[in-house]
Amino acid sequence: MIAIDHNEKLVKIALLGEFTLADFKEFEELVQYKIRFTGPVNLLIDFRQMLTTTLDVAWQEVRFTREHTHDFHRIAIVTNSQWVAWSAWLSQLFVDAQLELFEEEAPALAWLTEETSVSTAS
Repeated sequence: MIAIDHNEKLVKIALLGEFTLADFKEFEELVQYKIRFTGPVNLLIDFRQMLTTTLDVAWQEVRFTREHTHDFHRIAIVTNSQWVAWSAWLSQLFVDAQLELFEEEAPALAWLTEETSVSTAS
């Protein structure tokens, strides 16, 4: 299951339980809409409550990452899992965004908001 919240330049998602292909497609559609109408966005992904995912989601993520190399400013990953952290760092090889790992949402959101404020002021 996926929970999504967003504003003009930020997309926040929390993954709960099993992360399915339908969940990924919901995320993908929103991000593509945002990119098309507002340009590059910041992304916060909270993996702390995700229990499992499927191989088709992993494949879809690889495809999505390769198609959106320049469409994100910053990506904050909230996780306590070393596996997710390793996977996130590997994904950074394919995107032109700053990526940081956090254990809690508040500092992740502060980091993303800071970037939004700096971008708006320039």
